[in-house]
Amino acid sequence: MTIIHDMKPLPRLVGTALAARLKVMPAVVVTGARQTGKSTLADALVPGRRRYYSLDDLDVLDASRRDPEALIGGPGPVTLDEVQREPALLSAVKRAIDRDRTAGRYLLTGSANLLLMRQVSESLAGRASYLTLWPMTRREQLGRGRGGRWEELLATPEDGWLELLSGSDQEPDDWRALARRGGFPTPALELKGSAERRIWFDGYVRTYLERDLQDLASISSLPDFRRLMRATSLRLGQLVNQTELGRDAALPQPTVHRWLNLLETSCLLVRLPAYAVNRTKRLIKAPKLYWSDTGLAMHLAAVEEPGGPHLENLVLHDLLAWRDARLESAEIGYWRTAIGEEVDFVIETARGLLPIEIKANARPRLADAAHLRTFRKEYGKKARAGLLLHTGSTLEWIASDVLAVPWWKVI
Repeated sequence: MTIIHDMKPLPRLVGTALAARLKVMPAVVVTGARQTGKSTLADALVPGRRRYYSLDDLDVLDASRRDPEALIGGPGPVTLDEVQREPALLSAVKRAIDRDRTAGRYLLTGSANLLLMRQVSESLAGRASYLTLWPMTRREQLGRGRGGRWEELLATPEDGWLELLSGSDQEPDDWRALARRGGFPTPALELKGSAERRIWFDGYVRTYLERDLQDLASISSLPDFRRLMRATSLRLGQLVNQTELGRDAALPQPTVHRWLNLLETSCLLVRLPAYAVNRTKRLIKAPKLYWSDTGLAMHLAAVEEPGGPHLENLVLHDLLAWRDARLESAEIGYWRTAIGEEVDFVIETARGLLPIEIKANARPRLADAAHLRTFRKEYGKKARAGLLLHTGSTLEWIASDVLAVPWWKVI
């Protein structure tokens, strides 16, 4: 895989969506984990045309607390970076918007999901549009500013999928290398070796624990919190079981519940919901655990070699980045019955259901498609043909309703 990187920032998948929303809404909020490139994205979009304030600057943080009206007032558009450090600032933004609803007036970025933060008492409903900036997708790292080919697959009839994907200009890639480096711009684009990335991820975790986390909640025992982070990283792709996580990390279940919420609020942890429409089968409804970045998950788990769950996580990350950059609604979930039939991911849109199975092997077999076919029988005409993503080079219909595709031809 050839990484395209120079001094010019690479285009991001959400760039078009962000520009469109700034033309309509008085405020746009871009959330995402720290170091995903929110500040770079905001600056690249309209360089020099917006006043920029970062609440990481202690003087700006102090001003936001003493006189927020002076900070956000005045002519011209304003970018406020890391606004989660002073949630009360949103009250001043709300008042300013109520006086002047000029489109694109405020661009707010934050390293926490403001929709989940309990401290945010003032709603920006009707005043703001929300976007999530995930770590870089594989195609963003290649300089293409996009995610996987989900939109094209949904828009193309199944009998056109083979032609669509066989014409891809993508070259085979090593998913293990992609999992190790993850999608944070610095380790993905600038750091070449595992030792350098280990140093970076260690500093990232320390900064999160010692500063960012304290902006959200008071945590008395950071070693306990780090043990929970490691326990969740070791359970990648598994059902959430707070009792078992508590046992692994030596923590009471209520503490596990609260701290999982904090990890999700920080845009680091992903709890993937179950696909909820039940027809004839009894379904498992507990969410599954994933991380927003595989490199970080591997670092926390102290594992050198990625496995099948990490390949699942790579695909999920691409799906979430695609979902959160599109205007039309799309839901991502998984499907699992009480007797163990499971489909890794289900995309639900107005065009129907697209079931996806991930296999970390190079030779897909008909048996690998069994649960995809069960899902299609269960949901009938509402379900599209299934996709079986694998690590080999085979692109073929292994069943009349299941297409086996190399993972790199899609994400």
